[in-house]
Amino acid sequence: MELNTEIFVVAATLAVTVARPQQGHGHDSHHHAVSSQHIQRHDVPGKAPEGHHDYYAHPKYEFEYKVEDPHTGDRKSQHEARDGDVVKGYYSLHEADGTVRIVHYTADKHSGFNAVVTREGHAKHIVPAHHH
Repeated sequence: MELNTEIFVVAATLAVTVARPQQGHGHDSHHHAVSSQHIQRHDVPGKAPEGHHDYYAHPKYEFEYKVEDPHTGDRKSQHEARDGDVVKGYYSLHEADGTVRIVHYTADKHSGFNAVVTREGHAKHIVPAHHH
């Protein structure tokens, strides 16, 4: 399998997996989970001339997905693009304390993997209820 096909399969599987409804929570809600994805390959070559073999295809792709599930509170998204040896992307997720974690990352053969993590919002301090 080509690397780009593998990435497509992983991204599609991840999008389907995180979009599955949670079972057995006992909540009856009219809100529906929303999951979306977009994958675009840029490296699909045209028909090669007779007898020509393309041993190196320039890797180039872009994908994104988003999940918003009001039933479970699961909200996250990711976007990633690759052009040759350079990968850039971000992902965000809503933490249990009410903040949003956002990670912007890059990777290339010169600098390796680098990530900048930020948080938005103010953490809510939830006091657990005591049952008597």
